Amino acid sequence: MDSDQFRRRAASFDSVAEIYQRARPDYPDAAVAWLSGEPPMRVLDLGAGTGKLTRALADAGHDVVAVDPSEAMLSQLSELVPAADIRPGTAESLPVADDSVDVVTVAQAFHWFDHATALPEIARVLRPGGRLGLVWNHRDGSLPWVRELWEAIGPSEAMVVEPAALGELFGRSETAVFAHSQLIDLDGLLDLAASRSHVVLLSDDDRADVFRAMRACFEQQAGPDGLVLPYRTHCYRAAVS
Repeated sequence: MDSDQFRRRAASFDSVAEIYQRARPDYPDAAVAWLSGEPPMRVLDLGAGTGKLTRALADAGHDVVAVDPSEAMLSQLSELVPAADIRPGTAESLPVADDSVDVVTVAQAFHWFDHATALPEIARVLRPGGRLGLVWNHRDGSLPWVRELWEAIGPSEAMVVEPAALGELFGRSETAVFAHSQLIDLDGLLDLAASRSHVVLLSDDDRADVFRAMRACFEQQAGPDGLVLPYRTHCYRAAVS
């Protein structure tokens, strides 16, 4: 992906914030606990988006600061998690004091950061012994129809973190994987596709092709309550050095 395309995809979420909130899956409670630790922690949820992880952190009893550059996303978050301390900002310039949080979490967003700048910023705001936790809901392609569905939607926004990817500022990363699923109706499935940065930037004709494939999959695979879409939730955590 070239730099111009990267910027367009990163900025595309402003236009689909409401759809993103409706359609994207949440995170398993076990994954949230593994990332954040025992409450109450002071947690910075970075790239918080519409608050999918923020709400789970707050519900678990943590004191949460939510940071995201998108006003549209933060507007959704403020309605979902009114108790959170919501601040506009970026990973590269955090609106948070030095040594002020126990944990920084990043859900479905670390791949959008400039790591050379963001990682020192994250280390700056963490207290001694604090940690960074990353999480993505990956596509579970163990079933043929699931693979076909995601191939129709397009490229994944998820990534895998190598042990050395966090650099010298953090210790070796630990990993954990949790099974997860999302029960979704047809409108929700179409919204899920529409919330992907790749799909946002498609032409109208190409986007219509994606939606036709979604409808066909739903008609073939959905049960009486809807479609159960499986995920594998990949988590990473590392303590600041």
